[in-house]
Amino acid sequence: MPHDGRARTGVSEPRAREADAADTGSPPPVPEAVTSERALTFAGAALTAVYLPGAGNQELRLVETAGCARSEYGLPERLPLSGDSPAARTFRTGRPLWLTPAALASYATGGPTPPRPEASLAALPLGTEGRRLGCLVVVGASADGFEAEQRRFLEQYADAVVAVLRTGTGRPAPSPLLSPALRRLCVGSFVITPDTGLIEADETLLELAGITPDDFDGKADTLLAHTLPEDMHALMSVLEPSTQTVGRRELEFRVRRPTGEMRWLSLSCQVVAGFDGRPEQVLGVVTATSVLRQSADDVSRIQWLTAALDDAVTVRDVSRVVVTALGEPLGADRVALAELQDDRLAVTVLDPPEPAAWPQWWRSEWRSEWPDAPVSALPTLQMALRDGRMDLWSAGAALEPGLAGIGAGGLAVLPLPAKGWVAGVCLVGWDQPHEFVPEERFLLTATAALVGQALKRARAHDAEQELATMLQRSLLPRRLPELPGGTAVARYLPARRGLQVGGDWYDVIALSEDRVALVIGDVQGHSAGAATIMGQMRTAIRAYAVEGHPPDVVVSHANRLLVGMETDLFATCCYAELDMEEGNALFVRAGHLAPLVRHPDGRTEEVQVAGGLPLGILADAEFPMTTCALAPGTVIALVTDGLVEAADLPLDEGMDRTRTALAAADPADPGEMADALLGELDPREDDVALLLLRYDGMKIRPIRAGWAVWRLPDAVMHARRFTARALRRWKVEEVTDAALLVVSELVTNGLMHTQGPVRVDLMLRGDRVRVSVSDCSPRAPAKPVIVDWDATGGRGLLLVEAMSESFGSVPVAGGKQVWSELVVPRSGQVRVDSGPRTERGGLP
Repeated sequence: MPHDGRARTGVSEPRAREADAADTGSPPPVPEAVTSERALTFAGAALTAVYLPGAGNQELRLVETAGCARSEYGLPERLPLSGDSPAARTFRTGRPLWLTPAALASYATGGPTPPRPEASLAALPLGTEGRRLGCLVVVGASADGFEAEQRRFLEQYADAVVAVLRTGTGRPAPSPLLSPALRRLCVGSFVITPDTGLIEADETLLELAGITPDDFDGKADTLLAHTLPEDMHALMSVLEPSTQTVGRRELEFRVRRPTGEMRWLSLSCQVVAGFDGRPEQVLGVVTATSVLRQSADDVSRIQWLTAALDDAVTVRDVSRVVVTALGEPLGADRVALAELQDDRLAVTVLDPPEPAAWPQWWRSEWRSEWPDAPVSALPTLQMALRDGRMDLWSAGAALEPGLAGIGAGGLAVLPLPAKGWVAGVCLVGWDQPHEFVPEERFLLTATAALVGQALKRARAHDAEQELATMLQRSLLPRRLPELPGGTAVARYLPARRGLQVGGDWYDVIALSEDRVALVIGDVQGHSAGAATIMGQMRTAIRAYAVEGHPPDVVVSHANRLLVGMETDLFATCCYAELDMEEGNALFVRAGHLAPLVRHPDGRTEEVQVAGGLPLGILADAEFPMTTCALAPGTVIALVTDGLVEAADLPLDEGMDRTRTALAAADPADPGEMADALLGELDPREDDVALLLLRYDGMKIRPIRAGWAVWRLPDAVMHARRFTARALRRWKVEEVTDAALLVVSELVTNGLMHTQGPVRVDLMLRGDRVRVSVSDCSPRAPAKPVIVDWDATGGRGLLLVEAMSESFGSVPVAGGKQVWSELVVPRSGQVRVDSGPRTERGGLP
């Protein structure tokens, strides 16, 4: 039965009766007009009207109205068919109109009079087999318009009116139309007085329950006696509402008729509070579904589902069982299950899994595996989760963009109850028009109840994995840096056993504008301890690399660190340093798998890197370096053993299989390439890390010049002359003044505050000039907090920062480098050489 909406005015009051009226015999019948008003009010209708074509088919003529607001609203008696009224437009187009108050205001005619700002309107065509019989107009009292279930009910009501009209084919239109149409829908109504336990029920409700009017004594217990014992508790909450249940309620229950058959009934009610806040009346309607006969197939499906869910351990396991239970048996085209986490829906399974099979709005929100979305962004699901009841949407239903396309032919929205709360929601969609037969309703309802409990149990199991998973993610890079001349992508998949946390790690470290380091490693074991060691090793290697050490020194330092930690675990790693400008790579391997290289022509090979011992075994272990030249289009793949080795997969065979996949993959998209290498790895015995880098070559080759500063009284002058000469040669004199100031200040600081050599390096790339001064002190320069008029120094770094586009300091091997970037202020293109060039300074 439709929702009652936010404004439910005009519900007829029960006839006054004494508390002992039921003892005097059967209560008098409820007038049909009263029952009709109750049913239409719960459908959101304050007034309904039927318009039929008049003489000559030039106008629509009002033939009948019904509703509780006939004295409050008026509708035009005649509407020209050529006019722009909602009824005339619907009659001409054959399509329904659902108008909110704002949309209704744009129509000059055809609306209720007097107009009210909160009145909505619906116009539904009455026709069959290509014939246009008339139009059903419904005036609503809610400013929010008609809800989805109300719309479905009113569409069924319009079909019932058409059926009544067809009985009079060839004769004048039968009268009345609205009441017989409502009787065809079998909608019963009632009014309960909780204080007395008396109920005012119409004849339709009594017939649905299998009670004759003569046998009904007006007591709620008489109706309750026909209910199945399993549904008694739910109905008692309606018959005896508490102060917390004031508002609308909807539920389904079963009754046993005198013939012995069982009938499903759907109840929608409104609890009305009195002046003291206590429930005073319960107003409601009841509709019937077809008699539900449980077949042997239904029983076997539920038995199989119960057994399968009992074996499901994780949330993903439960999700797969749901797909198997609902997809093929119901002929569904799409099945999605989402877990409710706080105020967000996290999708756990999609069938089919291809992104193209789901709405565009989902694809725009796609994450690493599945999308997630706030509940507030999906009003249909928000309403279902709030009410905890199943919603069935027929073909062509208007849904929000987030659900459009999931079930064009029909959509079932199943909240998953779990002991007082909703664990998630399941969506089942069909592409072709689908009829929801009672057997399917039973299967969907039973599945939702079983899945909700299983999902709660699986969530408790997964909770012990969450801490380990959060630890794993916090220790791995959140994102990889953008690299000049290349693209890097990474994938990490935890093992599907134990704590699902392990020691595999990867990292991409931008060392400078043209140098990058890649590292992949694996700490022994699958535990929180292994993950902790992994995080420490990743941090240590990054720190050593940023300091400017060569690859063999970086790995040696990391090895000594792990040995000194006195842990029982060891680690393997493969470290690579790439010169993105020259296309060279230096590899170091510590007990790890050799890297794979895919050449631009599609050939793949293992790089024969001289191996060393795993980290943490021998403090004085040596780690030789291996050089490899890279051509633009080359792809480097670093993997861990979880990808290429398993109990039934030897290492050599796994490496050959990965090489074949690497050769077959399209390097145009490194992300898809990484996914192709992963393949089908579920379930996984070991965690998997994969790091890919496609080397493209640098499009803009920089020009460099360097100068070793002599410690002479006029050293700053020589450095300035070297800088000016280089900038003139590069034809970027526009930044000469700023560059000379930067060189003067940084060289002066290096000579005054450090010992050892000082060096000036200049680089031009595109429209930026980078000035770098290196010295032997590891201490970063400190800017003064306050510089007053009496100070003899401290303004230099402030001037450098003010003149620079960007400014900073980085540690390098044996000291630090202070750098400044200047933008060439001109609109033309900067001329750069086709190849790299390094200039060495001599005597100016």
